[in-house]
Amino acid sequence: MRIIKTHETDLSTLSNFERDMAYNGLDCCVTHDVFAATHPQLDHHTERTYAFSRALQGPVLEMRIRGVLVDMVRRASVVDEICDEIDWVESRLNQLVLDGVGMSEFNWRSNAHLQALFYGELGISPINKQGRPTTDRGAREKLEGNPLATQLIRHINALTELGDKLSVLRTEIDSDGRIRTSYNIAGTSTGRFSSSLSEFGTGGNLQNIEESLRSIFIADPGYKFCKLDAKSGESFCVGAIEWNLFRDGTYLDACESTDLHTTAAKACWPDLQWTGDPKSDRAIADRPFYRHHSYRQCTKKVGHASNYAGKTPTIAEQTGIPLNVVAEFQPKYFMAFPAHQRWQAAVDEQLRRVGYLITLTGRKRWFFGRRSDPSVLREAIAYDPQGSLADIVNLAMLKLWRMNIAVVMMQDHDAITFMYKESDEDRIIPQLMANLVVPITLAEGRTLSIPYDAETGWNKGHYCCGDKTRKGCEKCERSINLDGLKPYHGSDARRRQPIPSLIDTIVTKKLAGVR
Repeated sequence: MRIIKTHETDLSTLSNFERDMAYNGLDCCVTHDVFAATHPQLDHHTERTYAFSRALQGPVLEMRIRGVLVDMVRRASVVDEICDEIDWVESRLNQLVLDGVGMSEFNWRSNAHLQALFYGELGISPINKQGRPTTDRGAREKLEGNPLATQLIRHINALTELGDKLSVLRTEIDSDGRIRTSYNIAGTSTGRFSSSLSEFGTGGNLQNIEESLRSIFIADPGYKFCKLDAKSGESFCVGAIEWNLFRDGTYLDACESTDLHTTAAKACWPDLQWTGDPKSDRAIADRPFYRHHSYRQCTKKVGHASNYAGKTPTIAEQTGIPLNVVAEFQPKYFMAFPAHQRWQAAVDEQLRRVGYLITLTGRKRWFFGRRSDPSVLREAIAYDPQGSLADIVNLAMLKLWRMNIAVVMMQDHDAITFMYKESDEDRIIPQLMANLVVPITLAEGRTLSIPYDAETGWNKGHYCCGDKTRKGCEKCERSINLDGLKPYHGSDARRRQPIPSLIDTIVTKKLAGVR
């Protein structure tokens, strides 16, 4: 093999293989030079973060190489269902526009047609972006408040969302029937993973797949999934931060109760007839508060946004809860948990004074934006809870991966999915649960231990029996999913459903006269 000196060689004379070798060699040399310059700048905190990131390369590489098996039959079925729904919504929208408004032609995918509809036929004042009229998502959010446009915008948004789902389902799958993603350990400033196309240009971001589409991801034959989800994990971290800063355990105590959002609802509305019984109090918290929003839902949505210094108008816009309801709720919430605003003020002071924050898990970040900018402050407030939870979940993943008791398959920000032999379930799940929690030592000897919910099944969607009258099935998926994830309470008597081949399914549909 000849030695290539890139500074002396005409690269056009090299073979493709030699050019690839030269390119790779330059990459390695530049990376080495960068490391030599930056490594001495690491301090105690950043050195630990760097070492942790290196350690995560093991499980991340394994997930990237293995990928996840795709149920081609279910995938085709969901594609058909979404296409049918698109046709139905599109026909309704065309009826509203062509017959109702009176336009002679209309294509909802055309910006020109949308502008002609809203700013021409309906006479709505144009919404501009960079000095030009627009009907992008931000503009549509504003247009939805206009009574003339509300139903039209809802139809258009529904079609846009369905189109996004369809593009996810039509993502390219590798020749072995598996879909892969490229996890980026350093993809965000908080420590949370990001994901994108695999190294072969297939797959995509598998961390933010909508619930109704996840059932296409299935366990290998003879294996089963266990999803471990750190629900309310960020809230636990907020409570821990407030305990460390002010020794105020009110919010952390609420997190450690049987139900955070019911406990918070009790604190915000003490005059309701609370009984002290968790089951009865949950039923009270689920009573309607405003239209279809319950007390508990309001506490969950508005409370979470308020934790991160969300402004009343923004929260109302994002949650769909009216402005006056949010404005009435927030003072009650902050009165119940006064440490929230003290913590937000402490972050502001720290940001202005030194320009960096250090999380519960020791992750240090400098903020280079203007420190008086409200958006920078909101980003800084969210940094510690999000960064700490990311580290805690990834520490758990790394620990279990090193124990080699199950196969790590997917990392979904606040959740990890493992795969194991279904015959070993009663042995594996207790081991996973026993070694999952990563305790974080807090002030005065208190410990932060974020609990996980365990669900098991043969695909990544939620279990659905098809009986809409059953409790918990009112938000079922598009179709029955007997192999979906179901809460694990010590046993699971289900058996995996047979998976028909795609050819058999097509033949059956043709014989039945189904498209």
